[in-house]
Amino acid sequence: APGPRSYTTLRDEAVKLFNSLQQLESERDPVPLMQGVLQTCLDLPPLVDEIYCQLVKQTTEPAAPGGQGDLHYWQLLTCMSCTFLPSPPVLRFLRFHLDRRVPAELPGAGASIGTESRFPASEMAEYACFIREALGKTKGRECVPSLEEILVLMRRQEMICTVHCPGAPACSVAISSHTTAEEVARELVSRLGLSQSPNLFALYEQSRRREQPVASATLLADVLTRFE
Repeated sequence: APGPRSYTTLRDEAVKLFNSLQQLESERDPVPLMQGVLQTCLDLPPLVDEIYCQLVKQTTEPAAPGGQGDLHYWQLLTCMSCTFLPSPPVLRFLRFHLDRRVPAELPGAGASIGTESRFPASEMAEYACFIREALGKTKGRECVPSLEEILVLMRRQEMICTVHCPGAPACSVAISSHTTAEEVARELVSRLGLSQSPNLFALYEQSRRREQPVASATLLADVLTRFE
């Protein structure tokens, strides 16, 4: 459909995304490339399953487990898991990938264990655990993660959101990709000792162009992306 970005057929776009993933292996600064892949998936939802399947393939028996290219794939898979849910069949396949079997040549072959057991104390194990937890919380995003959020997700950390409060200094709140405006407002009300106040409180999104209340179910990560 007509829009700010020009797309061709789904097949062509899938090939372009595959080429982007290949480029990701050697990219020194993978963040803009990752955001571009996420934006294409947001604009063309049928490609979400395609990218999940491609990332599962790229993180299966990599030539250099734990190398830069392998970690970049796991990092993009982490960002995907915090932004989109795949279809139920692909979700089952993804969970199986995160809990895949040990190769036959390794001791204990045949026992179903996860990436944590196969690569103990490894970065891949940490990403697999993070992704499994994220998949249980992700409901879909209005915007793709900001560049800052992608950097934070690559380190499996939380973002720091600064909220300005009337009559009080600015408050810093740690948020994840799944934190809602209602959760942040509730935390700030508690911090400021206003839990017993009869007033109602809400977050407002303020810029040079507009000021408006943020709906309680809105993800703060989407608001920060709009600022970016």
